[in-house]
Amino acid sequence: MIDRAHPTLSVSRQCQLLEVSRASVYRRPASVSAEDLRLMELIDRQYLARPFYGSRRMAAWLTTQGHPVNRKRVQRLMRLMGIEALGPKPNTSKPAPGHKIYPYLLRGLTIERPNHVWAADITYIPIGQGFLYLVAIIDWASRAVLSWRLSNTMDTSFCIDALEDALARFGRPEIFNTDQGSQFTSSSFTGKLLAAGIRISMDGRGRWLDNVFIERLWRSLKYEDVYLKGYADGREARAGIAAWIAFYNARRPHQALGGQAPMVVWRAGTGGALGAKAVDLTLRLDNADALPTGPQQQQALVA
Repeated sequence: MIDRAHPTLSVSRQCQLLEVSRASVYRRPASVSAEDLRLMELIDRQYLARPFYGSRRMAAWLTTQGHPVNRKRVQRLMRLMGIEALGPKPNTSKPAPGHKIYPYLLRGLTIERPNHVWAADITYIPIGQGFLYLVAIIDWASRAVLSWRLSNTMDTSFCIDALEDALARFGRPEIFNTDQGSQFTSSSFTGKLLAAGIRISMDGRGRWLDNVFIERLWRSLKYEDVYLKGYADGREARAGIAAWIAFYNARRPHQALGGQAPMVVWRAGTGGALGAKAVDLTLRLDNADALPTGPQQQQALVA
């Protein structure tokens, strides 16, 4: 997608237009076999239905589906996908060396207004002969998706890009909740929150229910869009996910919101002060080539 020999656009300018990190252009992810990709898709589907399945149960389930694999292979694939089973884990205070862990602030808290609490999470998105990672930031009260980014690596930069975008377009929340993933516990990410005067809340490690609303978003996105369409590459995935999120925010009725769409509730609760900038999901480079389908070939993030 990035053309280093472009006659008029520098690499820096192309990254700016695509909303990607320059460092990601030079990072080449390791290749993944077709068989592993198929197993990852199956694991992803089963994990959405049974998030308490660890590698042992997942390996046993895959065997019943005609894919006999050992536990170590499943452990490796689940690590690659960034998922783990629910339940208490050892050494939960140290998900990444040197990263500070903040307490969970939402227990017993009544959240009834937009911009009271935001939450973020990362999920795995299968595409063609590869895969991407999707980060999204949602408003807890309205369930509105405030910002999102796709990446071919699990680094911190695409999470920071999403955070900066959400803060620029929607103001700031009082509390920001995440899991204890290294992207969210990094000083570069938490520093942005602290600088904006936002209180930081973090789930217990593996505690899916602490961030339940965004987990439900992943399930809806994948079963209503990703699995149905089977995106061939990053450009298709970006356009399709953008269209689904625009539909979800503006037109998809939400039972918990009395049948209203999330962005309708968010705008009503905030007075719509930033509503004009709320949804901008158009593709920036209409003439750019589609992303390669294999993760070993993807050399840039996809915003």
